[in-house]
Amino acid sequence: MRITKSVEDLMLRRVVKRMMAAMVGMLFPFLSWAGPVDLNTADAETIARELNGVGQARAQAIVDYRNEYGAFQSTDELLNVTGIGKFILEANEQNILIESAH
Repeated sequence: MRITKSVEDLMLRRVVKRMMAAMVGMLFPFLSWAGPVDLNTADAETIARELNGVGQARAQAIVDYRNEYGAFQSTDELLNVTGIGKFILEANEQNILIESAH
């Protein structure tokens, strides 16, 4: 299957954008204004506001997962939520609290 030049260009631009965003995040961590958020008590709006790369839809998926399966026991459990991958978890790990999981 042959990929057209425009599709190749689009894919390359996406990869470059992601790499640049990751480099900026590593070089200037103070630019990240995300705050600590307890995934077991926060509502979707708070999660979306406080976690980088998590919009309203992903935040709602986190809340829905918590409602269905109970309190998060660890940050790694976030990987079970649709739309949350390793990159988002790693980008936010310092801002995620799991304090009320009893």
